[in-house]
Amino acid sequence: MGSLSIWHWIIVLVVVLVLFGGRGKISSLMGDFASGIKAFKKGMSEDEKTADAKSEPVKTIEAGGSTSKTEAERRAESVRS
Repeated sequence: MGSLSIWHWIIVLVVVLVLFGGRGKISSLMGDFASGIKAFKKGMSEDEKTADAKSEPVKTIEAGGSTSKTEAERRAESVRS
């Protein structure tokens, strides 16, 4: 019960050959799947690069009670009207 017979090894070998065989449909399908994953990763890295390039500069909040309206307040008023 602990060891595999010759028939078990033959079945495993046949399954491996069918899945990863020379010109089998499944092996070409796996190759297409792998190239799709690579293209997806490349696209994600390009999106990160463009997001970094388009990011706005960091705006600071000045300490102290300034009486003038901030840019955010002006934008909020323009949206309301």
